[in-house]
Amino acid sequence: MDETVAEFIKRIILKIPMTEMMTILKTWDFLSEHQLQTINFRQRKEALMHNLVLFCEEKCASLNDAASLDIIYTQVFRHQKLWDVFKMSKKTGRDPDPFDEDHFKRSFMKVLRRALQNVTVSFRDGEENAMWIRIAWGTHNTKPNQYKATYMVYYPQTPYVFISFSRLKRNLPLLSQALAVATKYHQIEKVDLRSRYLDSLKAIVFKQYNQVFETHNSTSPLQERSLWLNTNMDLRIIHENQLEKERVLKVTQETFGDYPQPRLEFAQYQLETKFKSNFGTSILADREEPLRCLIKFSSPHLMEALKSLAPAGIADAPLSPLLTCIPNKGMNYFKIRDK
Repeated sequence: MDETVAEFIKRIILKIPMTEMMTILKTWDFLSEHQLQTINFRQRKEALMHNLVLFCEEKCASLNDAASLDIIYTQVFRHQKLWDVFKMSKKTGRDPDPFDEDHFKRSFMKVLRRALQNVTVSFRDGEENAMWIRIAWGTHNTKPNQYKATYMVYYPQTPYVFISFSRLKRNLPLLSQALAVATKYHQIEKVDLRSRYLDSLKAIVFKQYNQVFETHNSTSPLQERSLWLNTNMDLRIIHENQLEKERVLKVTQETFGDYPQPRLEFAQYQLETKFKSNFGTSILADREEPLRCLIKFSSPHLMEALKSLAPAGIADAPLSPLLTCIPNKGMNYFKIRDK
């Protein structure tokens, strides 16, 4: 086994929590059941890593085997990546072509390697027929950096692709070209939607809101309080106007529904406006450049936080459509300009 592959496997193993080690190794399906049974998973991780690497050396693990392990780790801990959404489109009137997995893989790798010889591409199936793709980029003079890979999740027969860049966004045009050729689409553009929670992004673009979203052991105080609209949010709050309380709950439910909200961490609004004055000329009124303001709302679970504002008496109901339209519009970056 090559030394670089051994080092790569070591680094992946060191990242895996001991509670998930056996599950990930079994999913990898590279080491035999007998080899896994002979390992003491209660020993220190450094010793465990050494034993696992020895087994990998015995089986002559390749770079592709190590990359497969890395994809599995990323699938389990996908919330550690920041995911951007991209949407592809065809020429007007054309229906999607039937998906051919072999053709997709051949075409995708052919475009990348024709433009950049030093690049490694690995594929692995995911849930709901998703195709996970890992790309490690090099240059014409350097080998691919396996520790700064790009991860991509593509759902066949849909126009959406989810991409996580570690760095090297300069390779995005090449990646877009490879995607367009492999999927037989004609154009790909970035959607103004980003989050660490891949399942929530998928639910937003596919309009699948009524499902349970991933939490990944990062429960916030808002989640712990379980903000359901048919229960009292805080027994210390006394509602003197019961009719107003019922109205707020009804409006909130009509706005957000009675299902868990997609998980997003922020929403960003960029405002551009011209200063208007009824008192003749002024420095601001004569200014050619618009006034710009950037507002960012952030929370461990933004949509559930927004859903709780009116019932908690913090905001009036209904909330501004600029806040409640996020899942429907499929975006959490907004540019607001004068009409």
